[in-house]
Amino acid sequence: MTRRTLLFASAIATATDLPAAAQTPRLNVNDGYSHGDPPFLLEDGWTSLLNERNLNDWSFEHPEKGIWTNSAGIYWDSQHAPKELTALPGPGTRIANGRTGGNSNIYTKQKFGDVEVYVEFLIPTGSNSGVYLHGLYEVQIYDSYSVKQPAYLDCGAIYHRWINEKGVGGWPPLVNASRPAGQWQSFQIWFKAPRFENGRKTADATFVRVLHNGVLVHENTKVEGPTRSGLEIPEAPQNPLMLQGDHGPVAYRNLYVRPLRPIQS
Repeated sequence: MTRRTLLFASAIATATDLPAAAQTPRLNVNDGYSHGDPPFLLEDGWTSLLNERNLNDWSFEHPEKGIWTNSAGIYWDSQHAPKELTALPGPGTRIANGRTGGNSNIYTKQKFGDVEVYVEFLIPTGSNSGVYLHGLYEVQIYDSYSVKQPAYLDCGAIYHRWINEKGVGGWPPLVNASRPAGQWQSFQIWFKAPRFENGRKTADATFVRVLHNGVLVHENTKVEGPTRSGLEIPEAPQNPLMLQGDHGPVAYRNLYVRPLRPIQS
């Protein structure tokens, strides 16, 4: 055996003899600083809400406004149609609400309590959508790239409430993490449902943490009641997830959920 072969064999033996914890680095994909593949590829327990064939697992709030479709791919023409999206015919891994948007909101037939959500979205110039936890509490999607001081209506915000025909409150993102229109972006949301005892609410819904494109934009944000334009349903321990489709064009992909777990620190 040559000296080079001996050194190589020795290195293999040393690595193999290490404890399992030392061989595999501890993943910490939820801290807002780590990067790489999305969490549903790195961690267990995730379930996709998109079956890549149809929308049979979803309901349309106002189907008369138009319905969503599965798509094999999304195209944005920044020069000739910057406010539109083109969805290639499905089936496919994406869903979209039409070239110019304005279609029905959609919500899951399944209901969730405390939940973690990962979702990717794409909007054209000037568009507007939102992800509603429990169908009631919106994390805003908006074309907010280059906004220096984001407000409650910018991307990553938790939208305001609507009380006596007036907007009340709203929680801007801690920072603006938006990418330019036409690029895929992501939210990862840890959500704690409101609590009830004997039919009376004892604790508000809480966004334990929200990452926008891997950047922390909310932490322990309590929401006293539903934000604007949610489903017309009461607050409850379990409710569906809604995607807003009655504003501008939007496409979604990689929509995954799992029961809420403690956040790694």
